[in-house]
Amino acid sequence: MTHSSALADPLILAFGDSLIAGYGLAAADAFPARLQRALRDAHPAAEVIGAGRSGDTTADALRRLPTVLGGLIRRPDLAVIQVGANDVLRGVAPARMRANLDAMLTEFGRCGIAMLLTTIDPPAFLAARTQGYATIHAECAHRHHVPTHAFFPAGLLGHPAWTLADRIHPNAQAIARVADHLLPAVEAALHAPRRAAA
Repeated sequence: MTHSSALADPLILAFGDSLIAGYGLAAADAFPARLQRALRDAHPAAEVIGAGRSGDTTADALRRLPTVLGGLIRRPDLAVIQVGANDVLRGVAPARMRANLDAMLTEFGRCGIAMLLTTIDPPAFLAARTQGYATIHAECAHRHHVPTHAFFPAGLLGHPAWTLADRIHPNAQAIARVADHLLPAVEAALHAPRRAAA
């Protein structure tokens, strides 16, 4: 795999769970397509590859990561990674989630792929349930020198106007807002100095 020669045509890998896969949405309304459209104002040939799978825990995502990376034509300029919510919902041990996420970031770094790790701030009624997981993303990101950014704009997560009928997953309008919300962080990560692969 080789890097793209210019940021006129950045290749971005969107990797993770249902929030990346676009659960319940048409492909054109899912996060990869929305982010690609947002990027093309400044990068006319930008491409965002969707590699999300609904229901994935960090263990699931880690297992399929080699296949995803091995199937790419060229090395992405950036990986946007959203994973971990299903670990919390299924009660995966925090230490196991931390180890999986750490291994995932290690593999991206070994391949020389810049990363943006997204996070989710749980609503107040889930605060107690998520307490043991609250610092995992920040700790792993710090260790690997990876920037983080909230996936959802404030007030959007779980709001009935922005969810599907299940009251959990975001609808198309919400994902459009997510893409616009993440765009500055994606741009900053694309332009950040590259660290050498370990």
